[in-house]
Amino acid sequence: MSNDKLEVSGGASFSCNCADSSRRQLMAATAAVGGAVGVGVAAPFVASFLPSERAKAAGAPVEVDLSGLQPGEMKTVEWRGKPVWIVRRTPEMLESLKKSEAMLADPGSSRAEQPDYVKGAGRAIKDEYLVCVGLCTHLGCSPSAKFKPGAESGIGDDWPGGFLCPCHGSRFDLAGRVFKSMPAPDNLPIPPHTYVSDTRLIIGEDTKGA
Repeated sequence: MSNDKLEVSGGASFSCNCADSSRRQLMAATAAVGGAVGVGVAAPFVASFLPSERAKAAGAPVEVDLSGLQPGEMKTVEWRGKPVWIVRRTPEMLESLKKSEAMLADPGSSRAEQPDYVKGAGRAIKDEYLVCVGLCTHLGCSPSAKFKPGAESGIGDDWPGGFLCPCHGSRFDLAGRVFKSMPAPDNLPIPPHTYVSDTRLIIGEDTKGA
């Protein structure tokens, strides 16, 4: 350790312990760097407890504009990572629901996943619109739309119109109700939804279907 003597004006002198001074400076600098690193590590650690924007969006309600959806057409939107179908049914499509009932496994949807306010053969708040999750209740495949009835559908003369799962052949009518003796055990689920106007629908928001 060095102990240097410094001369000042007037002949006075004093000793300066330079090694101690340097050590104190080094310790202060090290503490400052360590503190900065600590803050840098803590920030992402705390942030890991917060849900990401993507995670929040995945569970958020989805608003759908129905103004461009024509009778007989279907629109698909994503909600919670699942496809949700909105089908604007024609009077003929609604009439076909009566024809299919004798062929269905659960025509009254007594065991189906759906809100309490969704009732009737149409399984809808507004009969004109079917809103359902487009995933087969067998293994989660996505069925294809087969809206045309009869032989033109390629399914059979008695086909009333609906959906066909290409993976294992499960069939559903235009209310998402499964036919008898199919691999799928249940009707297609109906998600919570509500209408905010005649042409705007919110999926994932439940206000008793108002």
